[in-house]
Amino acid sequence: MANSKIMKQLFLSYRNKDDESFEKAAREYIEREKRKKHNIVAKDLEKALYNSGSISEPQKRFKNTIPIPRDTEKGFPLLEIQQFDKNLDFLIIPKDTKNQLEQIIREFNDSDILATYNLQYKKKILLCGKPGTGKTFSVQILSSVLNIPLIYIRFDAIISSYLGETAGNLRKVFDFIEQSTWLVLFDEFDIIGKHRNDSYEHGEIKRVVNNFLQMLDNLKGNSIIFAATNHQHILDPAIWRRFDDIIYYDLPDETTRQKIFEIYLRSLKREKDIDLSKISKLTKGLSPSDIKLIAEEAMKIAIINSKNAISMKHIEISVNKFLRREKIKNNEIGD
Repeated sequence: MANSKIMKQLFLSYRNKDDESFEKAAREYIEREKRKKHNIVAKDLEKALYNSGSISEPQKRFKNTIPIPRDTEKGFPLLEIQQFDKNLDFLIIPKDTKNQLEQIIREFNDSDILATYNLQYKKKILLCGKPGTGKTFSVQILSSVLNIPLIYIRFDAIISSYLGETAGNLRKVFDFIEQSTWLVLFDEFDIIGKHRNDSYEHGEIKRVVNNFLQMLDNLKGNSIIFAATNHQHILDPAIWRRFDDIIYYDLPDETTRQKIFEIYLRSLKREKDIDLSKISKLTKGLSPSDIKLIAEEAMKIAIINSKNAISMKHIEISVNKFLRREKIKNNEIGD
């Protein structure tokens, strides 16, 4: 897959008579051949090279003509195709977690090299952690970086009131995935991945879980499957064995919370009295999505009060409003 990009650069450089770009792309191609142990080919190419602009839009990896699968009962779409324009700099998460995501990118881009050693890039990844910690956002960014459209699937859309239809919906989704190369996100995965020995679960649901595991095992094609859950403790043990990697998203520490505030507050001028270090201490235990809500609320307070800049007072009001909301949600105040 990376080879096609190098070849494209070679053609463009030749067309534009850009010798420097041509040589750079040629050397990169030769180096990849060496890494694949194609030493004779690499040597011949080097001999040919030494004896002797702008990039167009990347090629889409999917067919616009493929119909979106729909639920038989109600006719609504079972998935959504999304595309993004973001990079890894948008993602403020612990270094170890980010390294795992970058490894997925490198393996996919070097899949042809891995194949020469009879190895495959990671195709099934389980994302675990509390709500709002960046699981879905991470997959969106990978979709953008790899230039592969994202298929977003919510399990509550797949589960039919006619339980016999649920397995059929799953089959439609997997048939669709196999027709092209996608990044696929099964969100709220715990709905389908619950422990099959749960005595409270209907027998049909258990059969659906079995069907899902079989479809996951037999999946063909080059797509990468992500499954996201906020409740990994309730997953069936058999689920864990199906994944090539497991990435855990923890709540941000104090330093990370401060960086997140800086990002979400940058669209409005800040007064000199703002102490983000203090704010990051006040928001201990909150997720990145919680911090985004607080930052947006603080900016709204400033704007509707005709202020040209956001102040410490605006942020403190927003933090207190959010913390009160959490107490209400957790039944810590009120009736």
